[in-house]
Amino acid sequence: MIFRVGVENNNEGRSIAWALEHPGCFAYGGNVSAACVNLEGAIQSYATWILKHDHHTWLNFDEVEIFPEETWEVYFIDDNLDKTSDVDGYSVESFFRYDWRPLKKEEVEHALKMLTWSRADLMKVISGLSAGKLDATYPMERWSINGILNHIGGAEWWYLDRLGLAFPKSEVSDEPLTRLIQTRDALTKILPTLVGVTQVVGQDGELWSPRKLLRRALWHEMDHIKHIQKLIRL
Repeated sequence: MIFRVGVENNNEGRSIAWALEHPGCFAYGGNVSAACVNLEGAIQSYATWILKHDHHTWLNFDEVEIFPEETWEVYFIDDNLDKTSDVDGYSVESFFRYDWRPLKKEEVEHALKMLTWSRADLMKVISGLSAGKLDATYPMERWSINGILNHIGGAEWWYLDRLGLAFPKSEVSDEPLTRLIQTRDALTKILPTLVGVTQVVGQDGELWSPRKLLRRALWHEMDHIKHIQKLIRL
């Protein structure tokens, strides 16, 4: 089976290989080649994860053939939307040609299942953690575990805001678990309304679409689950 791949370079000093037709399937690497090699294993893990939750899996294949069809170089812009070498500027992340495609009904149905599974995975990871562990800080880490949970919820609000679909920011809760529920509820209610919608929006110098929103939302939570698991082991 051929997997169409978009590669995003210079994302925090690494490359990300995105399986474009399979939101939530991605791999990191030090360069394009390494990310694509790592994606082969990530596809196998992704398929296993889906099968674990749905015995009527929609992802069946015998062999993996990686086809990198597009590369995006992350760059930074300043407040005037001019390119800058300042890494504190706004990071303009990948928008592939595939991201222009409207979401199909079946894709949204699959995505809603995966969002449910990833959220269950997240809650299982943090289940039983003490307040002290949730608020503990770690060397070289930006956030505590509670900080990461707040970030996940805040990011989902931000993704919706990129398409002008977010509820008022003043209503976003400061309590991590409440924020997670609140923003995920908004995301899952809005996704079905985006089926067949061709909407490409420029926000802060970056292009967004329903497909990019979905790609980023699934990636973001799944990536931070692994991040939290790493912190728990410290």
